[in-house]
Amino acid sequence: MITLSEEQTSRLLAFNDCFVEHPALTTIIEDFERLRFNRTLGGEQQSMLITGDTGSGKTQLINHYSKRFFSQQRRNVLTKPILVSRIPSKLTLEHTIIQLLMDLGQFGTEYRTGRSHELGLTESLVRCLQLCETELIIINEFQELIEFKTAQYRQLIANRLKYITEETKIPIVLVGMPWAELIAEEPQWASRLICRRQIPYFKLSEGPEDFVRFLKGLAIRMPFDLPPKLEEKHTTLALFAACRGEVRKLKHLLNEAVKMALFDGAKTLTKEHLANAYQLFYPSLLNPFLQTINDLKFAEVASYSRYDPNAISVDEALIATRFTDQMSLTQLLKK
Repeated sequence: MITLSEEQTSRLLAFNDCFVEHPALTTIIEDFERLRFNRTLGGEQQSMLITGDTGSGKTQLINHYSKRFFSQQRRNVLTKPILVSRIPSKLTLEHTIIQLLMDLGQFGTEYRTGRSHELGLTESLVRCLQLCETELIIINEFQELIEFKTAQYRQLIANRLKYITEETKIPIVLVGMPWAELIAEEPQWASRLICRRQIPYFKLSEGPEDFVRFLKGLAIRMPFDLPPKLEEKHTTLALFAACRGEVRKLKHLLNEAVKMALFDGAKTLTKEHLANAYQLFYPSLLNPFLQTINDLKFAEVASYSRYDPNAISVDEALIATRFTDQMSLTQLLKK
């Protein structure tokens, strides 16, 4: 079996985990910094809502930002400047608070005190957040609070999170799928979610510049001494045709193509590697890397996924992302 050297493996893993900013992400990172600074001024803290469809890069953004901050041992307490948590799959008020304590690294100690009821857990969380010198709380998968939950239940958890941010003076960032926006309909959050951001898919109809810059950022992070020219017109268009503007889909394709290039001992990534990776993932589809520009067909997002709280059944409640019909480049740019 062909294997990679330790250095090649390390560089491949680094590329697989790499983070490349684009304007929407840059704005959100600046928002995080602003929220943390505003906290030092005291007073009522703003909260923030970030939404994005599947594969838009929400979790990658959170992981990238949180990795900037290191925990330190101070006065027998491990600090946690950025607390990243999520809405638990077993959604109760108690489990939500326990999840926050666990992600803070404090649940075991607090739970053994015997004060495991909801109010006691909340008091423990408030105290631990202050001891751990937490500056920002980011809660991912917030759409879980919306899906198939009664308004009373949503209000119960929303009220408790509001209480936590009021007691600790720590801003909270809620992150989730597009329908997480429904939380803004809760009266206690409507005025607090002053900052609301969306992480969109790339759209060629709105101009290729951001997509091209994103590809360049990925290229220079690839494990080759000679970065590939992903910004060449055919390569750029073929990559967009392959991913329809979705970052996760693009990254999976490039990760596989880069791995193939390393196994080949290639000096850089070529269209052949891209074509082979596409063939591996989508053997029944036309391969955009083997087509001319005139033959390429494109689709981009028309509407993002959403949740219908009034749907009769679970299957009808979640409405999938909708993409445009396949069209030529000329047709797409005329939109």
